[in-house]
Amino acid sequence: MAWFKRDKTPIPPTERSSRVPEDMWIRCSYCREIVYRKEMERDFYVCPKCNYHFRLDSLQRLQLLADRGSFSPYGEQVTTADPLGFKDARKYRDRVRDASRKSGQTEAILTGEALMEGRKVQLCVFDFAFMGGSMGAVVGERLTRAIEKAAGDGTPLVTVSCSGGARMQEGLFSLMQMAKTASALTGLSRAGRPYISILADPTTGGVSASFAMLGDVVIAEPKALIGFAGPRVIEQTIGEKLPEGFQRAEFLLEHGLLDMVVDRNHLKKMVVRLVDFFAG
Repeated sequence: MAWFKRDKTPIPPTERSSRVPEDMWIRCSYCREIVYRKEMERDFYVCPKCNYHFRLDSLQRLQLLADRGSFSPYGEQVTTADPLGFKDARKYRDRVRDASRKSGQTEAILTGEALMEGRKVQLCVFDFAFMGGSMGAVVGERLTRAIEKAAGDGTPLVTVSCSGGARMQEGLFSLMQMAKTASALTGLSRAGRPYISILADPTTGGVSASFAMLGDVVIAEPKALIGFAGPRVIEQTIGEKLPEGFQRAEFLLEHGLLDMVVDRNHLKKMVVRLVDFFAG
C-alpha cells in the first residue's frame, strides 16, 4: 500500500485570478441592487433596476444638458468672502477651501451660456459636493447675473437646483439671496423671457423657498426630495404623521406643486421643446 505526503505549499495566484477593481460595481441606495458602473455611466447614473436617479455633479449636468463644447462660463471672478468671520468647529474660510478642492469648483453654482440642440440659453447648475449646494452671497450674485443676462440678451433661463438651502455660515447675507434672486426673476418675466426650473435630489430650504419654485415651468427628476423643512420638523410642528412619499417629486406633482416629473434621459429634449414652445 502506497503512502502519500500532502504538499502544503500554497498555490501561487495566477493572472486569471486577478483582483476585481473596487469601483467596478455600485450599490443602488434606493433598491440596494448591485449595478455595473459602466452601465450606470452610459445611462447618466440612473439605476436600471428601479430608475433611481443618482446625484450628478455640475460637470456631469453640463454633459447631460449642454451641446458638446458649447458651454461658456461667466461669473467665476465672483468668489466667496467671509463677511461674518464665522467659525464653529472650523473656520468658514477653511470649509470653503476644502469644498473647492473636493468638488473642483470655486462655488456651489456654475453659470454660463450654452446651446441646447442649437438653442442659446443661460444655464445655471448647482453642485452638491460644494458645501451641500448651499446658497450664499456668491451663489445669489452669480445666479442674479445670469438672470439679468437672460433678460438683456433675450434668451431663456434654465436652472438645475440641487441644494440643502441657505448657507448658515453667512447668516443674513445668505437669506438676502432669496429676495434678491426672486426680484431678478421679476425683471426676467417683464422682459418676456421664459424660465425653466429643474429640481434634482435634493432641493430644500431657502433654495426651494425662492427661485427654484418660481419657474414658468417647474420640472423634477423622479423620486427627488423637494421641500423646505425636514419631515421630522414638520411632524413635530403640526403634530401629525406625514403621508407616504411626502416631499418626493411624484407626491408634489400629484398635489399640483410641480408641472412635470421627467426622466433624466428625456430631460434635455423636454427643455428644448419648452424653449421652442415659448419662442412661438
